[in-house]
Amino acid sequence: MNIIVADNYAKVKPSLLYLPSLILVAVALFLYMNDSLNDNGYAEIQKGVFFWLNSHLSQLPMLQHNLTQLGNSMIFMSFLAIFFVAAPKMWESLLSASIISGIFSKVLKMFFSVPRPAQYFDNDSFSIIGEKLMGYASCPSGHSITIFTTLTVLMFAFMPKTVWYKTVWVLSVFIVGAVIALSRVGVGAHHPLDVLIGSTIGYISGLIGILVSRRYPVIWRWIGNRKFYPVFVLLFVGFAVAIVLKITKENLIVFDLALLSLAVSIYFIIKAYVRQIKEVDK
Repeated sequence: MNIIVADNYAKVKPSLLYLPSLILVAVALFLYMNDSLNDNGYAEIQKGVFFWLNSHLSQLPMLQHNLTQLGNSMIFMSFLAIFFVAAPKMWESLLSASIISGIFSKVLKMFFSVPRPAQYFDNDSFSIIGEKLMGYASCPSGHSITIFTTLTVLMFAFMPKTVWYKTVWVLSVFIVGAVIALSRVGVGAHHPLDVLIGSTIGYISGLIGILVSRRYPVIWRWIGNRKFYPVFVLLFVGFAVAIVLKITKENLIVFDLALLSLAVSIYFIIKAYVRQIKEVDK
């Protein structure tokens, strides 16, 4: 599996960054042409779309509440931990991409300082599911960045070879990503453009993460070395403890599934580590 991932990542080209960059430019031009490059204009120009999406998506509150948890990098990484032993190359790119996306999210939120829906609109005019988020950190959506960063790394890792399967795979990944990202509107935490901008930045972060890890393999090469497996066992155990604490507050099925994925992953990592020790002893 690791060879397949490495081969697929070798085919990723920097030119793939052109389209998402054009999308961001198009959004900026749209806002500029509609005099919406300000707090009030930004919120008002998408007010109708926000209320429409929030009204329809919030009709399935538990689904939206579960889906939106996948925007937490710890939760999403818990599901991908199952690939740690078989595809460390994917984890190399995932870590690079996560660092890049984290920087993008922090810097851009501070730069734009856009009010969240609950900060701008009357809270009784739309549905809020889960924690009510206030303040001026709405754009871009950090959860959407995380979702598409992770899905982009995953998408290129297991890209099919034939055109038909490749098309179906890419469309499926983007549809899943869109459904998860739009849950941020469904729970009343973000404006629609926050999600679009965040998703696009997440895709860019994923691509850059793959390109950086490919260009500088020495950075994360140690991840595939089994003598460092105890480090990741401790990391994933830490994830598990954090998720258990979340379960004590909100018993969501996504937390249960993430915990199960971690348990299985930790088992296989320890098994691979013990096997190496036995081989060395021989």
